[in-house]
Amino acid sequence: MTKRIGTGASLKDFTRRDFLASSALTAALFIAALLLFPASHETEGTPVTAQIPASPR
Repeated sequence: MTKRIGTGASLKDFTRRDFLASSALTAALFIAALLLFPASHETEGTPVTAQIPASPR
């Protein structure tokens, strides 16, 4: 049985299977984030605009 990287083992014990599993989990995390928070999502309601007060001259 090989040592896992999370148990304080050195980096040389990080196997190819561990690398592939962590890469797949990272990809799944990014895909889930993109599905939950799409970049083209428009906000609902009225847009927020800055209101600059007029100068009292």
